[in-house]
Amino acid sequence: MMDFSGLFEMQGMLFGIMLLGLFLERSGILKTEGRAILTDLVIMVTLPASILKSFQVEFNHQILMSCLVVFIVAVLIQLGAWILSMVLYPNIPEARKKVLQYATICSNSGILGNSIAEGIFGGLGLLYASIYVIPQRTFMWSVGLTYFTEAPDKKTLVKKVMTHPCILSVLAGFLIMLFQIPLPGFVSLTIRTVANANTFLAMLLVGSILADVKLRTLPEPSSLYYSFIRLVLIPLLVLTGCRLGHVDAFVTGVSVVLSGMPAASVTAVMALKYKKDEIFATKCVVLSTLLSMVTVPLWCLFLR
Repeated sequence: MMDFSGLFEMQGMLFGIMLLGLFLERSGILKTEGRAILTDLVIMVTLPASILKSFQVEFNHQILMSCLVVFIVAVLIQLGAWILSMVLYPNIPEARKKVLQYATICSNSGILGNSIAEGIFGGLGLLYASIYVIPQRTFMWSVGLTYFTEAPDKKTLVKKVMTHPCILSVLAGFLIMLFQIPLPGFVSLTIRTVANANTFLAMLLVGSILADVKLRTLPEPSSLYYSFIRLVLIPLLVLTGCRLGHVDAFVTGVSVVLSGMPAASVTAVMALKYKKDEIFATKCVVLSTLLSMVTVPLWCLFLR
């Protein structure tokens, strides 16, 4: 019998924080300048700390061999999502297209995924989820960042991307994981403490943006189309690919469920930071998260 309590608790927590952000915005406690500060705090501080934290996993030869398949599958999923992001959104206004492209390669597998993987698949599922998220973190802060970052030429663009705090965190995280560099206790504790604030601040910000959205407008054609791609099409393609590649059933299950996570809350944060239609981005985050309360359990039951 599969236990979905972890899934519903995590989704309930996300919506609870989001409603708090909505209340703070509408009550006037969180003003416009406060939203700008929150945005910079998430992008420049808590997200880099969260990235560093995600790379702090044991990485010896035995674990490398057991997780190699998961890593390869995750890389292929990211490449596939990147290709889909380039072909699935023709004739869509540029600001919205950038949001859709970013949200296609970047799901909420980092926040929701670990808890869901552990709750449904156990300790081994949590380990696989930790490995699975590494390629996504790398894509979302390399390819994904180029969707929002503008520059007069490619050289300037590359410089802006490579000096971004999140990219620097990915590079530092890789080195720490690869060489198993021990961090001083107070440094590791500081990183974990700051990283633990990321979900709260990001969803609080999404809630504040939601205050500007009429709830009846959430299920518009573009947000519904995106939700179908994120929650149904991508996991279906992953399932098909894993079956054709004769991937282990357990690895297949974890990969399919994690690939079917909703849009990451950071999508709305990035759209707000770089002025790419944050209202539409928030609709995609909220609607896909709502619908995932139905689709994720259905995928788990199907894979059982």
